[in-house]
Amino acid sequence: MSQVVNSIIFQLTEAADHPGKAVKDSIDQTGKKAIGWLPEIVPEEIIYAGGMLPVGCWGGETEINDAKNYLPAFTCSLLMACMEFDMNGTYKNLSGIVVPSMCDQLKCVGQDMMVASSLPVIQIVPPANRKIEAGIRFLETEYQKMKTKLEQIAGHEITDQAIAGAIDVYNDWRQTMREFVLAANDHLDIVTPLVRHKVIKSAYFMDKAKHAQLVKDLIAGLKETDKFEFKGKRVVITGIMAEPDSVLQILEENNLSVVGDNLAQETIQFATDVPAVGRDAIHRLALMFANIEGLSVAYDPEKKRGQMVLDLVKENKADGIIFALFKFCCEEEFDYPILKEQFEARHIPTLYLEIDQQQADAEQARTRIQAFKETLEMGQSVI
Repeated sequence: MSQVVNSIIFQLTEAADHPGKAVKDSIDQTGKKAIGWLPEIVPEEIIYAGGMLPVGCWGGETEINDAKNYLPAFTCSLLMACMEFDMNGTYKNLSGIVVPSMCDQLKCVGQDMMVASSLPVIQIVPPANRKIEAGIRFLETEYQKMKTKLEQIAGHEITDQAIAGAIDVYNDWRQTMREFVLAANDHLDIVTPLVRHKVIKSAYFMDKAKHAQLVKDLIAGLKETDKFEFKGKRVVITGIMAEPDSVLQILEENNLSVVGDNLAQETIQFATDVPAVGRDAIHRLALMFANIEGLSVAYDPEKKRGQMVLDLVKENKADGIIFALFKFCCEEEFDYPILKEQFEARHIPTLYLEIDQQQADAEQARTRIQAFKETLEMGQSVI
């Protein structure tokens, strides 16, 4: 591994592993306020256009104490952790939080945060019928409300021109990240499952323009390195996320590499550009949400997600699929039987793996992943 590649991976891994420090350093260096946002899709460009740093809040491993006073035990660990972090001061450097009500649990968390949080909480409600004109217009009104509240935090107007400029920055970042996941597959010795995850995750805690430039330099460094002939098995992951890190480390231990994903926390964030044409910048952002596919919390009566994952398997010459089902996520549970049937019809080896950020013991995951590796070698499916 070249010194340049190693240095960039180290910088991005540091940001992903120490998000609080990364955000605090950004605030100190730029003087910009930071606005947190909860999963799974938020128009970050509006925050960015306001001269503030968007910060993705995707939970994390922590002991749940205060959040139990507001949320039932069957709340997913991601949102439980977000609530806990908000209440225990982890989010103290943020100047506000945006909560998109994309599922029943997010609706509750947004309302609870309005009571429990010391920060301004901005709740937006994306429409279920997101592709029809009425749905797009409704989302525009939600984004306008979000913009107005962000202007109050920023202390100045957020212009259409500023949002359009932010869209350019974000679309460039999206294109860069799509190039990265392709380039990574030629260097699976360097871009291990955990490294791949850290490179993507670090973007939640950095200025997108800075992150894009680092990843461009990383891609250039990888292309200057000889391609690696990977001897293990290649997998595609679908779900909300593949955390905690122990899951990805177990994949590495079993010589399994991630060559594609349909994860809400990862590739879905940069798979869809904001359209170049629209009535104005806010309308373009609403159209972007209407165009997103393969996300369980974004209504899709045609269920395109299964074919999208199968396409990833074909395009990246994967040997199998891991369905990382987030514990207590109803939308993922609804999708799984449909996807399972589609994968089995194509005779694709598939592993159902329950994901919980707060799991204290990864041994069950280890056993299932080890068994999956064996079935991949025999071309069978794990149910």
